[in-house]
Amino acid sequence: MKTIPHPTAETSVDVLVLGAGAAGLMCAIEAGKRSRSVLVIERNKAIGEKIRISGGGRCNFTNLIADSAQYLSENPHFCKSALARFTTRDFINIVERHGIAYHKKKLGQLFCDGSSAEIIRMLEKECSQTGVSIVSECEVRAVSRKEDFAVSTNRGEMRSASLVIATGGLSIPQLGATNFGYRIAQQFGLSVTPLRPGLVPLKFHQDDLKTFKDLSGVSLEAIASCGGASFRESILFTHRGISGPAILQVSSYWKEGDEISINLFPDDSPLEFLLKHQSTPLTPEKILAERSPKRFAEAWCKLMGLDKKMNQYTKKELQQIAQQLSDWRIRPVASEGFGKAEVTVGGVNTDELSSKTMETKRVPGLYFIGEVVDVTGWLGGYNFQWAWASGWVAGQYC
Repeated sequence: MKTIPHPTAETSVDVLVLGAGAAGLMCAIEAGKRSRSVLVIERNKAIGEKIRISGGGRCNFTNLIADSAQYLSENPHFCKSALARFTTRDFINIVERHGIAYHKKKLGQLFCDGSSAEIIRMLEKECSQTGVSIVSECEVRAVSRKEDFAVSTNRGEMRSASLVIATGGLSIPQLGATNFGYRIAQQFGLSVTPLRPGLVPLKFHQDDLKTFKDLSGVSLEAIASCGGASFRESILFTHRGISGPAILQVSSYWKEGDEISINLFPDDSPLEFLLKHQSTPLTPEKILAERSPKRFAEAWCKLMGLDKKMNQYTKKELQQIAQQLSDWRIRPVASEGFGKAEVTVGGVNTDELSSKTMETKRVPGLYFIGEVVDVTGWLGGYNFQWAWASGWVAGQYC
């Protein structure tokens, strides 16, 4: 990797990549392998900031089961080509070639044994081997195009035949996320689908907060469903609402006003469980505390107005309680926003792009890859796999 701390007043290269994240670096490496002169511009001081913080610092770098079924997009077929041509196995091969130890967690998630810094060093080494140059702390001021692309920055003007936008979405603005990529798309006449936070905690209504305010930190296994999608993982109560892997997953499908259904009995029949205890003089909260945290059982029963002893409920009443246990409906009032979101749902309309090359159909030589595109993965390494795959594909052509 060549670092250019102070480019000349005008730098000209074959390929200019805006954004030194997962997608941008992968694209740069692949273009460099084709002997293209490549320059990557990064506005932050360090490259790969999202890689650095991901997976609790261990980088959930991909998932063993990554296909189009785990992605949201207005065109669910768009991501198929890239994911098929650069697979999970292809990225694992790079990781193994660099001697990075990793392990599998639940649901096919792969993490570094050490830290995410190993993935960043791997990408830096690949950049170095393919002659890719990187300019950090470089702010883009304007982009224009005549015969080639001209990018005006605080480090001077840079020109290129191909321009790759890998600037990410709106999530985690504290790491420097902006709407830059979408503005560039619109500048060149491309449409952008509606944007919203994804993989994000959700906020309770004030009335629900009164009931669950003392449950912050309590978690339990459940199935959360919304927008036609269901996920079985843990849910976690926070001081403002609800989170945990199952909720983060459905949050990408949730829109303001939607209800979320939570099945508190993911393994068996709540009615059978209640009928088994129907003759006891215990309260429902005592019975439910056998299956879920005591504080949650108390709060849930209070919310549902369950104040009689089990032996005082009729079978019909128990059937109604069982229905509520398997289909507890909550209506969040908002998400925690892009500041707490792991990804952005929506982006550059895939109708504007070639799924084979990631090049825009309207502007030859202009490419969009990674999170800035309307392709959003589930929690669990899927968004990194999309970044690697879309970057790899663009790198074959830019």
